[in-house]
Amino acid sequence: MSEQLLPGYIIRRGSLLERSLLLKFMQRTYQDLFPNEDFSHLEQTVKQYFSSDTPLWWVEFSSEGDKGENSTSSPDPPMACLWVGNAIDQVHGNRHAHIFILYVVPEYRRRGIGTALMRYVENWAIQRGDRQIGLQVFQSNKPALNLYNQLGYQTQSIWMVKFLSAEK
Repeated sequence: MSEQLLPGYIIRRGSLLERSLLLKFMQRTYQDLFPNEDFSHLEQTVKQYFSSDTPLWWVEFSSEGDKGENSTSSPDPPMACLWVGNAIDQVHGNRHAHIFILYVVPEYRRRGIGTALMRYVENWAIQRGDRQIGLQVFQSNKPALNLYNQLGYQTQSIWMVKFLSAEK
């Protein structure tokens, strides 16, 4: 089942059969930020966490949408995805939505798709009774930080890491 997300774009619920496409989008997400890294390990993340309890949505052209000059009769690949899991608020103990990935293919950015996806997931979370949504964003990902700040997201905690050396 799909519905209009924005004029020219639909959002449809993904299926568990689209594991490889989800993995491809995850790898693109991280390769955009860290182009010289190998992200083959993300296959294990998808294998471990992708289930009927972690919904996935795809953004595609609607049948009336403008596909541009290169339009063909074959279906176009999605231009964005949103994968959501569950987390527990460690302060209050409430389950809430946690965004695993929001990715918009670079040539479709700055068209309102990311904002529309965030509003979509907020409405979905409200309907299921969540009181908050969590996500993790890299400090170096300024476009994503700007989007989340504009939508009212606030820093609640800071995730810190220390890289350890095997040498002593």
